[in-house]
Amino acid sequence: MPEPTKKDEMPNGQPEESVAPDSNGALPLPEISLEVSPPPEAVAEGKEPVETDGKKPEPTEPEPLQAVVAQEPSPPENGSNQPQTGGVGIKEQAESGNSAVKEEGPCSPPPPDDDDAAATTPSPTPQAEDANSVKKLSIDLPNDSVPVPAMGRKDSVWSLGEGQGPEELDKPIDTPPLSTLLIESPQSATVTVGGDITFVAKVEAKDLLRKPTIKWFKGKWMDLASKTGKHLQLKETFDRFTKIHTFEMHIIKAKDNYAGNYRCEVSYKDKFDSCSFDLEVKEAGQGSQSIDIRSAFKRREPKQQDETPEVDVWEILKNARPDQYEKIAFTYGITDLRGLLRRMKKMPKEEKKSEAFAKKLEPAYQVDKGGKIRLVVDLADPTVELKWYKNGQEIRPTPKYIFEHKGTQRIMVINNCSINDDAAYSVAAGDEKCSTELFVKELPIKIVKGIEPVKTTVNERIELECEVSEEGAQVKWMKNGVEVPTGVRSRYRVKSEGTKHFLVIDDASREDTGTYSVMASGGTSEAHVQVDLKPLKIYQDLQDMTVMLGQPIKLHCEIYPGNVPGRWYRNGQLIQPNDRINIIHRNKVHRLEIETSSLHDAGDYTFVPEGYSQSLSAKLHIIDPPRVHLESLNFPDNTVTIVAGNKLRLEIPISGEPAPRVVWMKGERVILESGHRVRAETYGDQTSLTIEVTEREDSGNYKIVLQNEAGEATASVKIKVVDIPDPPEAPLVPVVGGDWCSMAWEPPKYDGGSPILGYFVERKKKQSSRWMRLNFDLIKETSFEPKKMIEGVPYEVRIFAVNAIGVSKPSEPSKAFTPLAVTSEPTMLVVDDVTDTSVTVKWRPPETIGAAGLDGYLVEYCIEGTNDWVISNKELTEKTRYTITGLSPGCKILVRVKALNAAGASTPRTLQHSILVKEVIEPPKIRVPRHLKQTYTRRVGEAVNLVVPFMGKPRPKVTWLKEGQPIEPTHVSIRNTDCDSIIFIRKAERSHSGKYEMTVQVENHVDTAILDIQIVDLPGPPHCVTIEDVWGVNVALVWTPPKDNGNSPITGYTIQKADKKTMEWYTCIEHYHRTCITITELVVGNEYFFRIFAENTCGLSEAATQTKKSALIVKEGLQMKAHDYNDHDFKEAPKFTQPLINTFAIAGYNATLNCSVRANPRPKVIWMKNKIAIIDDPRYRMFSNQGVCTLEIRKPSPYDGGLYTCKAINDLGEAQVDCKLEVKGGFTFYELMQRGVPLHLIDQYMNETKIVEQEK
Repeated sequence: MPEPTKKDEMPNGQPEESVAPDSNGALPLPEISLEVSPPPEAVAEGKEPVETDGKKPEPTEPEPLQAVVAQEPSPPENGSNQPQTGGVGIKEQAESGNSAVKEEGPCSPPPPDDDDAAATTPSPTPQAEDANSVKKLSIDLPNDSVPVPAMGRKDSVWSLGEGQGPEELDKPIDTPPLSTLLIESPQSATVTVGGDITFVAKVEAKDLLRKPTIKWFKGKWMDLASKTGKHLQLKETFDRFTKIHTFEMHIIKAKDNYAGNYRCEVSYKDKFDSCSFDLEVKEAGQGSQSIDIRSAFKRREPKQQDETPEVDVWEILKNARPDQYEKIAFTYGITDLRGLLRRMKKMPKEEKKSEAFAKKLEPAYQVDKGGKIRLVVDLADPTVELKWYKNGQEIRPTPKYIFEHKGTQRIMVINNCSINDDAAYSVAAGDEKCSTELFVKELPIKIVKGIEPVKTTVNERIELECEVSEEGAQVKWMKNGVEVPTGVRSRYRVKSEGTKHFLVIDDASREDTGTYSVMASGGTSEAHVQVDLKPLKIYQDLQDMTVMLGQPIKLHCEIYPGNVPGRWYRNGQLIQPNDRINIIHRNKVHRLEIETSSLHDAGDYTFVPEGYSQSLSAKLHIIDPPRVHLESLNFPDNTVTIVAGNKLRLEIPISGEPAPRVVWMKGERVILESGHRVRAETYGDQTSLTIEVTEREDSGNYKIVLQNEAGEATASVKIKVVDIPDPPEAPLVPVVGGDWCSMAWEPPKYDGGSPILGYFVERKKKQSSRWMRLNFDLIKETSFEPKKMIEGVPYEVRIFAVNAIGVSKPSEPSKAFTPLAVTSEPTMLVVDDVTDTSVTVKWRPPETIGAAGLDGYLVEYCIEGTNDWVISNKELTEKTRYTITGLSPGCKILVRVKALNAAGASTPRTLQHSILVKEVIEPPKIRVPRHLKQTYTRRVGEAVNLVVPFMGKPRPKVTWLKEGQPIEPTHVSIRNTDCDSIIFIRKAERSHSGKYEMTVQVENHVDTAILDIQIVDLPGPPHCVTIEDVWGVNVALVWTPPKDNGNSPITGYTIQKADKKTMEWYTCIEHYHRTCITITELVVGNEYFFRIFAENTCGLSEAATQTKKSALIVKEGLQMKAHDYNDHDFKEAPKFTQPLINTFAIAGYNATLNCSVRANPRPKVIWMKNKIAIIDDPRYRMFSNQGVCTLEIRKPSPYDGGLYTCKAINDLGEAQVDCKLEVKGGFTFYELMQRGVPLHLIDQYMNETKIVEQEK
């Protein structure tokens, strides 16, 4: 009878377990092995768990006990060694009295929450016990010390909640369903400090479409993917052949705090798998220590011996409410409250009598598959409403589930039980609940008739038959221990008829030989199948053959059996079919066909039938007449060209079977093998002609004659000896330009036996000996135009002829020539002025003048409609402006200008339009700039420079007036030109303000413009400031505008106040427009003075007007008679009452420098480092409170050390104090670069460090 399987936990978190009673009805107590992992806190702190013995209560009368024994899981289908994550194994031992209980808790994922997962989850692989392995605790308990449902629990991973009672600790935890993804899990291990360790997890990817997702955790929530770096590396690899993903976690140079519990989680779509493992980090030389589990629950004090609390914590926890547990744990130093509560939960409790049930459900029930079971409870109160549950789901009445009432008994009948009914059942009566588990027993399938051995030959049909005890049963067919594939494309077919099952192989082969077995749940049957070959018969053997080269070859044989394949061999080498060789097998006939024979096809041929030791052989001979293979030379028309003086070795392939005799001939002369300069040689499959030093006389036709027994062959080769051409004749230079010339030459008389490909041209200065090549690409023609020459420098040129062989010697140099060029045409020719008898034109010099220089210009004109150009200037003019005189009024002329030098006249520049000889009057027009159309404002002392352009012809007359009066030249400078007028004032004064009138006149035409210039200055202070009234905390002030507004309207006032004690001025309001104001929110008891600044567009007045009297703010209702006395003068220059002290600072920690100063008025404090003021540096913070000055340096580094100075300044003087700051804990150059310190500061710091070390 198979052992029942453990079920899901009940809603109260306690799984029900039961075992079938023995035949004699006695129920021995089980022995349970318990593995207790050290608490996470102890592992994280690097502490070793210690052993302790549990308390043994007084044994009592043994009661019937039922326990669940986990079934051995079947191996996974893929055959991989998978980590086992199952439940706790329980073994029974018959003992009298009490029994020892041992519980094993593997480091595995949380238990599954469905029936299938719980039934199929494999058990964990046991690990070797070493210094870091899980410690075992043996606890002897009586049969009533631990509840029966708790003996099979496997959840040993606890977490601490807030205010949880012991009854809440065993509530079921919802976890995702598990699947077997991991085929190799990381194992717990130990590493010494500073050592390296690697954890490996493997996942098989045969059924996965993409890479699974893996996560590594430390503890519960720390994801290690974000912690990778110098000491932690994650690696992933994939083997395409084994289809296995390998995930590795490398820990490099382990530290003490790396110890702890780690977890690996793998997920793929809806599949999930995980495994926990421990890492222990030991100091060098650390050995195994005894384990005391009680030490895990005690707070460890450094350098103190653990002591047991004087009070009884157990009794305090038993009598306390759940919400007081954490407070008690904090008070008495309990670090593992969860562990204490769990132990307290397992302590024996007094059973309370049920108020709802007179008799509860049995702990477990068992029924055969297809049978019926009755679950009965007896109620103490028949009126109580009853509800039945299956795996936490309420059960409704159906034909399968029938509810019956008999007095106080309530019965649930389950008909036709199946595997789905194997579950946990519970019944609830009011607030009480009892539970049980139902185990459905499935009878094994037995093999009634086994399979029988079979011996047959290839190509026969094999049918293996067996008979089982039940129809529709599932069986598995195996071959040599491996399951037989039965897919669509498989050679194996499986069928069943009732209780009979068949394995069919339609076309047997020798590979089908082996041991076949059929497996059912209740047994196995196996038999041997032997498949042999059929005997071989030769109907026609191979025949020897002789074939001409190039003819087809056909080898033929016939054997029996006809469906036997075979292999062909030539000289012992396997022949593979290709485009030329065709292997044919049709029934009994085997043929080898070669489309075109070659010399390599000759040899011994063998045909070997597959699977047989016999073979068929024949010889093949190939004959071939002699041939000369000139096509391999790749020379056009079989002509070989060689440069004279080189060595010629001409190798020509020949063929023929047998080897032919070779003769070389030139004309009627036979070339012998013993020749010195010219000789012929023949060896192997080629013949060669060698000429050591070729000469022009070696050119000609050479004949090759081949002879053998099969025939004769001839061929001819032409040899052509070529050389470089002769040099050409000296070139001619007929035309010379400014930077170019034109040259021509004749081809050389002898081209060297090869056509002339082109020419190279070189030139040089006559006085130089260095020639420069002018073209890098060959010139095909016999003429060329060199360019980019320097004018006035004599040059020579020469020619090289080029053919396919090389470059000839240079020709003789040409006669020397000097390039000269005229200038380019003048530019920008325009009409400058026209009168009744003259025309004035102007132009710009030519863009290009050249080496010949520019001698002058020639101006010509002609009457419009004619082509008679008249030279206006008999002598050349060097100016670029010329007036043509003696013209007739009213005529139209065209004008052109030429530039002349030693090379001649340039191209003329001609006016595009004709010129009418008649003076034209242009009315004047002033073009006032946009910024001068409004008032032009400048401050006193600034320069005024205004340019006003105008137009008019002839030249207009310009006059300036200021306010209708002529302008004094000593105050304002005015300069007039033909097109504009400039007014300039070097240093403006307020008297220069006013309206300036400009008049431009041409004969009777006049144009006028007015410029408004305003010179402004700062205003004067207000005229009189008086205190109009004082009431409460308010003062009313009245003043009059300043007498001098700075030549600009007053835009506002700024009012300030000062306490009579300190006389420090504070601004009350700015940009105030009125001449009276009320100052509010003054301090009672203070006496105030007030002053006012005037403001215009230039700014505030330089001085302010102060009230003569002060305003005393007195408290209302009190009148104090003020005594007359002389105020004490508290003013004094700065003086430091507490100097700075030389300070040492630690790098990375804030440092402060403090001193105190006394001065009146309040001084301005300046901090300096190495005599340089510290301004807007975020690394420094400066404070000043009641004369105490503080400088805070944020996280100083060594380069912050140096001489610090605090300087105080006021109107009466200044003072300063110094101190030295040295920052300890220096950095390396690399660390300073990482912190972003500038290079010059790093260099300064490194130098200072060296000096300090030398002084030490």
